[in-house]
Amino acid sequence: MSDPIYLNPKPLAEKPLVWMDREIKTPPFTAEARLEAGMLLRSLQQGDNLGLPHSRPMPDIGPRCHELRVRDKGHNWRIFYHLAVDAVVILEILSKTTKTTPDDVMANCQRRLKLYQSIK
Repeated sequence: MSDPIYLNPKPLAEKPLVWMDREIKTPPFTAEARLEAGMLLRSLQQGDNLGLPHSRPMPDIGPRCHELRVRDKGHNWRIFYHLAVDAVVILEILSKTTKTTPDDVMANCQRRLKLYQSIK
């Protein structure tokens, strides 16, 4: 007799979201952008690796830090996050208006990442 085949294996536990900045709400996000952000964050929680156009690495913030990109009506939302071993850490949320990420945003993300790592 052969070994049984399991078609629906038990899903792995999802990583929790740790919010070091404000939450994603409507407004200022539209309902569509909020849903897209939620779906992308859920993918990260489940261990999926996202690439462009949805996410890009931000090594200047720190290791395993990325920028989630959500296009919205009149806004280009950015959700800066860190992929910790045990969680997805939200470092900053903003509507990006320039090509480069402002220095104060980078500094806030680095400070929040250090704070998260110090309490772990």
